Amino acid sequence: MRHDLALAENRLSEIDGRAQEAAEKKARKDSGGRKKRAKGDMPRILAGARKDRSEDTGGKNAQIAERQRAEALQAIDTARRRIEVLQPLSVKLPATDLPAGREVLWLDGVSAGFWPEQPVLRDLSFAVVGPERVALVGPNGSGKTTLLKLIVGELRPLAGIVRVRPDFALFDQKVSLLDPARSILDNFRRLNPKAGANECHAALARFMFRADAALQIAGSLSGGQMFRAGLACVLGGQPPPSLLILDEPTNHLDFESIEAVEAGLRAYDGALLVVSHDEAFLQAIGITRRIELAANLPRIDGGIV
Repeated sequence: MRHDLALAENRLSEIDGRAQEAAEKKARKDSGGRKKRAKGDMPRILAGARKDRSEDTGGKNAQIAERQRAEALQAIDTARRRIEVLQPLSVKLPATDLPAGREVLWLDGVSAGFWPEQPVLRDLSFAVVGPERVALVGPNGSGKTTLLKLIVGELRPLAGIVRVRPDFALFDQKVSLLDPARSILDNFRRLNPKAGANECHAALARFMFRADAALQIAGSLSGGQMFRAGLACVLGGQPPPSLLILDEPTNHLDFESIEAVEAGLRAYDGALLVVSHDEAFLQAIGITRRIELAANLPRIDGGIV
């Protein structure tokens, strides 16, 4: 890929060099023609015809050179984008300053579901303390979605207590925290109203939304771009939330977005609670503990809670 970039840059340099040479040659020729006309050495009709031909040829050559230059610039941009995708992405984020002993999530004897006589979760108890990285795993129908609804307050428990720090962010598969009618930049400003212009652009650039890319309307993004934009808007703020809750984050991510998301989560120093079947992703973001939900019997690290 770097070879392709070097070739494209050399091509642009050659085109610019030829254009400069042609411009200088035309200037010398035009200067000579003006001198001859001034001396009267050339009939007026012939001088006018040569002038018209010269201008017509110069215009066509300029159009060809401009088209070649545009093609070379496009080749350079394509090569640079490929290099960005293949390079290991490193993201530097503001710190959450979450103390190691600070409780961010606590459930005690929780039962939950949509029908009291048939709870999906029964007597579930666990806590997330400090910057733990916890995976919530289990087959479909085991209660993962119900548990997330409990944590974020969309569902009340049938029994037991749920406590969560207020500074959390939930990333569902639709990235609902973003306003689809606004640009990525406007969403960042909405979620981080105290951020200055430079801070906004720098935070979005960390997640590969540079310059005009930050002006894209959120609703026009692909699933992978949307998730990456959501992380940029949330993790780029001062300070980021102390708890991130992610619901199947890699389901619709392309390669470029997975790289950006993994890099961002590795740089994040807060607590993570992640619902995912993607084992490679869980390992890449440094999961340290698992809560397994199966057959209505919640398990932690293989043991019944």
